[in-house]
Amino acid sequence: MVRAVVIAAPASGSGKTTVATGLMAALTRRGTAVAPFKIGPDYIDPGYHTLAAGRPGRNLDPVLVGEQRIGPLVRHGARGAEIAVIEGVMGLFDGRVSDGYGSTAQVAAMVGTPVVLVVDCKGQSRSVAALLHGFRSFDPTVRIAGVVLNRVGSERHAEVLRAACAEVGLPVLGVLPRRTELAVPSRHLGLVTAAEHGVAATAAVDAMAELVAAHVDLDAVLAVAEPLPGGDVWSPGTGEPQGRRPVVAMAGGAAFSFGYAEHVELLDAAGADVVLVDPLRDEKLPDGTSALVLPGGFPEEHVVALGGNAPLRTAIRELAATGAPIHAECGGLLYLCRDLDGVEMCGVLPASAAMTGRLTLGYREAVALTGSSLFAAGERVSGHEFHHCAVTPRAGEQPAWGWRGAEPEGFVHGGVHASFLHTHPAGAPGAIARFVAAAQVGS
Repeated sequence: MVRAVVIAAPASGSGKTTVATGLMAALTRRGTAVAPFKIGPDYIDPGYHTLAAGRPGRNLDPVLVGEQRIGPLVRHGARGAEIAVIEGVMGLFDGRVSDGYGSTAQVAAMVGTPVVLVVDCKGQSRSVAALLHGFRSFDPTVRIAGVVLNRVGSERHAEVLRAACAEVGLPVLGVLPRRTELAVPSRHLGLVTAAEHGVAATAAVDAMAELVAAHVDLDAVLAVAEPLPGGDVWSPGTGEPQGRRPVVAMAGGAAFSFGYAEHVELLDAAGADVVLVDPLRDEKLPDGTSALVLPGGFPEEHVVALGGNAPLRTAIRELAATGAPIHAECGGLLYLCRDLDGVEMCGVLPASAAMTGRLTLGYREAVALTGSSLFAAGERVSGHEFHHCAVTPRAGEQPAWGWRGAEPEGFVHGGVHASFLHTHPAGAPGAIARFVAAAQVGS
């Protein structure tokens, strides 16, 4: 029986990532098998979750995959675990800007899981009772099972806060003191990824684990967690794939770390042999490569090293010239351009990329404007954008996507499908099967 709990907060910056990651690591270290999850499209927190739990961090985003897949995806990711720890996104009721869809509260209801609320108590005492009363009564379908008090200044402060929580009948599961040494470096798109942060990322997770183990009642958290409801379990495939297994190279490493765990699972189930390649280190593609996936990430932070790896850039340009299927999202798009911030890149696409001072962020309901190795023309998907870069021109002669209120975006160029739009493969599994089928033709 797998139990589950959601770690949420009234607002971003309350400390829920520290508590969630520390809880995953602390439970894992005492022998409890933890399945880690993150609500929303974020790629960065799951990297730290993976370090904490020793299992792939997975995302739960009904906007990207559809409400009907959330429960099955949780049950898939939680197989073999004793508890699923699900970190929320932003504030408890914050989701898609237009309507709040995809909020932590909504996903908790979809999964059928209680919520532990992490509250930043700096600058407040008895007022925390009013805050908790409001959050608990705002939506009676959300079951707040307990509270972790964060950034508590003293024993006296803790006593007052505990009394306030008792006034509204919510148990205090932990009291974390104020401290600053858990800070993880950040940049223009949030935290530095675990893949880039290396040894320091492991040290940060260690510190979170020690903090939570010392100041949170782990047994009390396990007690408020509830069994996952039964139901369908998501599967990446429905049968044995047919034909030769083409080699699909998947870029990874510090520059291309934005990916969903289900992507590799779907590629494998569709009949591909997935081999990782690190564009910062590897000078050639894996032997027999028939297709290439270039995920998002931070190529702009590694632009000199990427530009300096001329042999791999040449190999990618030669692969593209054969018409082989290449799937590039966001950072992958930048890498395929002629140049990025003036540094020579792969030159597969007739475009230049540059960092800007403006953040582009949000969900998109997109339609494929050109048929490709991934999508048929006219196919609709839900995706999201998250970048500080611009590409000139914005789209090629055969654009990838269109959505309301925006000019066409992205490139369908031979076998290449490249754009800023991130999609979740579990939301469009047919695209992965189509991609592998195109790779089989060329293998």
